[in-house]
Amino acid sequence: MKRPWAVGGWLLGVAALLLGAPLVLDGIPAAEGTSPAAATATALERGRQLALAGNCGGCHTARGGAAYAGGRPIGTPFGTVYAGNLTPDADTGLGRWSAAQFRRALRHGVGADGRRLVPAFPYTETTKISDADADALFAWLRSLPPVKQANPPHRLRWPYGTQTALAAWRLAFFRPGAWQDDATKSREWNRGAYLVNGAGHCVACHGGRNALGGTADAGFGGGLIPTRNWYAPAFTRAAEASVAEWPLDDIVALLRDGAAPRGRAIGPMAEVVVQSTQHLPEADLRAMALYLKSLPVEAPAPRAGFVPPEPGVLAQGAQLYSDHCAACHGDDGDGGALPDGRLVVPALAGNRLVAMDPAVNLVRAIALGGFGAPTAARPQPFGMPPFAHVLDDGQLAAVTTHLRARWGAGAGPVSAFDVSRWRGADD
Repeated sequence: MKRPWAVGGWLLGVAALLLGAPLVLDGIPAAEGTSPAAATATALERGRQLALAGNCGGCHTARGGAAYAGGRPIGTPFGTVYAGNLTPDADTGLGRWSAAQFRRALRHGVGADGRRLVPAFPYTETTKISDADADALFAWLRSLPPVKQANPPHRLRWPYGTQTALAAWRLAFFRPGAWQDDATKSREWNRGAYLVNGAGHCVACHGGRNALGGTADAGFGGGLIPTRNWYAPAFTRAAEASVAEWPLDDIVALLRDGAAPRGRAIGPMAEVVVQSTQHLPEADLRAMALYLKSLPVEAPAPRAGFVPPEPGVLAQGAQLYSDHCAACHGDDGDGGALPDGRLVVPALAGNRLVAMDPAVNLVRAIALGGFGAPTAARPQPFGMPPFAHVLDDGQLAAVTTHLRARWGAGAGPVSAFDVSRWRGADD
């Protein structure tokens, strides 16, 4: 059976050819607007904070490379994209860009040369960034030390990298538009909504992706992060990542410290905390927390096609848990605490990670290790060692199935096949 994106690529190619000349398709605007005045210290700080809110350095810094100098490979189902150089080098970076061209890139996904950018760059969300904030971000990036580093060309399969295909994609999945405050909400709520939906581009992961890479759910309904094999849980489901019932201070703590009484960040979210949210002003974190807390919660969907786990698998999983997990997580899954009462080993009983469907993140945490975010408040968080080198796919499936059947979780079994496709290497 063909993979969805392979079929989607064929359809996109046919559609692109039928649609004709790309310059007519999506009406690329000219880079217009007056040049901003010389940036003040306040504007530069504002730009720095926006770069942090968007975790720009997370993609635009190669591992071991200079900050914001680009070159990091980003895997996608359609091929590899290389993040660009955002330093002010004249030949390989933003040195010859104008502020108007930078605004156009954020708002319309178009480079300085007028060519459409691939949507791995989240212009579908940064289109909401105001001109003033775009200018502040541009000014801060221009203040960085220039680094001469040419970017490798993208390695995308045909037709995904063609301008005609990108034009067709934009027609299907992109609508430019500046952010509009909700007059019925408070200033703080609107600030949080602007950061989450604009610079933070949280929906890029938590909205999921369809077969052609378009956002599947603009309402934060969750989805698998392509190629990374992590599941970004839904903000709108109590069983996943909704914080509607959390105290505001706990939401702020999760964003700032990577841990809160009801949850902690691992995987890609731990990276976001380390590189982005822990550095934001407290006022911005509270605004984001207020907005996230206000998101509606969907009624839980009934579990369809539930198949009870086999007794032999449960018995094997129970023994593996006793041998490898209980010493830290406890026989009853209640976690482990320090003498002062601080819980440092997460409880598994009642843990949303355990019962979540799909069980991707639980499998990856067991196989590859569960590592939290080192932050100013928790510089040396406790981590769980990986077990992929100790347990095979069948054993990992058994212990995962055991956990999902214990303590009232009532979640379905995990197969060895599930483990083999979910435990794969991250980027």
